[in-house]
Amino acid sequence: MPQGSPEWIEARLGIPTASNFHRILSLRTRKLLDKGSETYQAELLAEWMLGSSLDPYVSEWMERGSEMEPQAVAYYELQREIETSAVGFIMRDDRLVGCSPDRLVGEDGGLEIKCPSPKQHVLNLLHAKETHYLQCQGGMWLSGRKWWDLMSFHQELPPAIVRYERDEDVIEDLATEVGRFIARMLEARETLIRRGFTRLPSGRSDQLVAP
Repeated sequence: MPQGSPEWIEARLGIPTASNFHRILSLRTRKLLDKGSETYQAELLAEWMLGSSLDPYVSEWMERGSEMEPQAVAYYELQREIETSAVGFIMRDDRLVGCSPDRLVGEDGGLEIKCPSPKQHVLNLLHAKETHYLQCQGGMWLSGRKWWDLMSFHQELPPAIVRYERDEDVIEDLATEVGRFIARMLEARETLIRRGFTRLPSGRSDQLVAP
């Protein structure tokens, strides 16, 4: 399924994704976050009930990122002398967690592309390894790949390409804590259902049944 398509959006609704793993797990302690994970859980439950994304807003820089991505991919392939392939949504077998890599690279790698504002690009130049570490490790966890490149790209500033090697200890902790998060989320779903709030298969908000 192409990224951004209705099928892709439907597959992601109400489940945690790698781009938000930093809202589940603390990179410093590698434990489940309390407040941040509760807020994220509430957002996912609302998506599950409504059957639609809570954040349809597309900012200027999000639009720019979509427009610049082909140029960024071409730059990466030229620098690395390798071809990449597009991918839709990679899910765990139970379909309760997933990731959307920007590209898969060869047989072993993945690629995450950021085309941010100049200010954010400079922050990425300084702190990319910390900012997107869990997202990239999460991509390796769910895809089974051995390494992941993060590229921050701005056509008027020097690009940054950071290589993350697969860290089995981090992935083990990530799988454990995301598993705990999912268990809590499913328990909360059951609480909503027991109280009479159910989502029918179509996910239409006017079909939610209140007690």
